Amino acid sequence: MNDLCADIGYKSINHAGEQLCGDHVDIVEQGDNSTVIVLADGLGSGVKASILSTLTSKIISTMMTAGLPIEECVSTIAATLPVCSVRGVAYSTFTIMHLLENESIELIQYDNPHVILIRDEQTCDYPMTEMMIDGKKIYKSMIKLQENDIFIAMSDGCPHAGIGLSYNFGWKREDIAAFMEPLACAGYTAKTLSTILIDEVNKLYGGEPGDDATACVVRVRKREPMNMLFGPPSDRDDCNRMMSLFFSKEGKHIVCGGTTSSIAAKYLGKPLKATLSFERSDVPPIAEIEGVDLVTEGVITVNKVVNYAKDYLDANEEYEEWSLKRDGASLIARMLFEEATDINFFVGKAVNPAHQNPDLPINFNIKMNLVKDLTDCLKKMGKRVKVSYF
Repeated sequence: MNDLCADIGYKSINHAGEQLCGDHVDIVEQGDNSTVIVLADGLGSGVKASILSTLTSKIISTMMTAGLPIEECVSTIAATLPVCSVRGVAYSTFTIMHLLENESIELIQYDNPHVILIRDEQTCDYPMTEMMIDGKKIYKSMIKLQENDIFIAMSDGCPHAGIGLSYNFGWKREDIAAFMEPLACAGYTAKTLSTILIDEVNKLYGGEPGDDATACVVRVRKREPMNMLFGPPSDRDDCNRMMSLFFSKEGKHIVCGGTTSSIAAKYLGKPLKATLSFERSDVPPIAEIEGVDLVTEGVITVNKVVNYAKDYLDANEEYEEWSLKRDGASLIARMLFEEATDINFFVGKAVNPAHQNPDLPINFNIKMNLVKDLTDCLKKMGKRVKVSYF
């Protein structure tokens, strides 16, 4: 077993004037290290396209996860979905990216723009086998994965961007590849890469997309453990055990909370150095302890991270904020969202006397809810998360 893993992210924009997107992405895990990703583009736009693409992606991802062959998937879609009376066709176009044990990827492509592979910061060609299924020309590829490979799947709304505006014939696939190549070495997450691409597509459409557009990115990387300590233990006698387990873990270490950082400094026998410079008014300043990668305030900072995480999973509009700033919440966001793949949370259940003031909007339940919200978001990002309570 190798130590590679897949970072998967996608973003869509709707056809101007439509409330529903005619593209749909389904990601289904198949065991610990295998994943089926389907990007379907429903014919037309609006409600009808949304239904077609959703059904197509759901049927394909469910059947492929169960191990059924692509021939059976396509036949099932053709037999299940209604035939369009105008076009005489029954379902959407699709791209399937099937990750196998994080060692290889199987690409199955029908009528969508071909997947772009960026390897060693260059666009690479890959072998494709042509096959006919129910009269449909489908391309199949099997590629062995390498660290830092980036696969970009997209609906045809991306290369159609800018037709008659910025470009006579749209933003061609090779133009998109050239645009994405310089970003490959920057360490952006798959979600951020897909966001950058779709934001550019939206600009080329002049903010009025003439088609639904979706980009789904798979970024191959090595596993990176991360550890986060939040709050002192409910029993003071557990401090040393908690700190011992926390600091014995491989990877970077984040300590959140004033009392928690004092306990960590005492355990390490190092001074706790506070910084009084506020990077921003809504997030308290960070501190320093030798042997700890990041020391921050507790509830207010973590609450900001949770807000960033929820936005990241949705429109990802705040990525420019947390990806550039140097405050505690932005630094935690970068470490958890961009760097980490496996995250260990060590959560102390002690009740902070300062939080029992009825005039303060902070209590023990809020702290536990923050942990739950953050871990839920990180799991949706594809992170492996383990939480230990003390």
